[in-house]
Amino acid sequence: MKYLIVGLGNIGAEYAHTRHNIGFLIADELTKDSSVSFEKNTHAFIAKTTYKGRQLVVIKPTTYMNLSGKAINYWMQKEKVPVENVLVLVDDIALPFGTLRLRAKGSDGGHNGLRNIQEMLGHANYPRLRFGIGNNYNKGKQIDYVIGNWSHDELLLLPERVGQAVTIIQSFVSIGLQRTMNLTIQ
Repeated sequence: MKYLIVGLGNIGAEYAHTRHNIGFLIADELTKDSSVSFEKNTHAFIAKTTYKGRQLVVIKPTTYMNLSGKAINYWMQKEKVPVENVLVLVDDIALPFGTLRLRAKGSDGGHNGLRNIQEMLGHANYPRLRFGIGNNYNKGKQIDYVIGNWSHDELLLLPERVGQAVTIIQSFVSIGLQRTMNLTIQ
């Protein structure tokens, strides 16, 4: 079985440690214990690894957040991965910091990356793991908050929550979406 794990984020050093790049951070953590590294390829940095006999194609799109669908569509076709085996890792301001929600489908919730994916796929029926970044910003400052760096307190808790996200991804690829959603690890 083959899975496409997609960490959403923006390329470039100025975005490396921002809330919007949590998908990249989770993708890095997912692959860190294997002997693989990300290599630049068409529309994404890509790393291929395995988990419990499953092939994982892990990508970090180079298309920037707002055109993430282009990379996902390309790699789904190239690797012949069905949509039910795709998992998008995404930040979510509607969830408190560190909250993890695995869903089989859903709206874009105002997230430009998810909106583009839905436009490219023609539907919203693809699994996603939403990582809460909270909404601790003043009116009109959402963009600054989302592309801002983590606070000191968030940085202290981030490794544990990112590790929990990796556990959810591993469960997704080993026992499936529905069984993982039913677990209490979320």
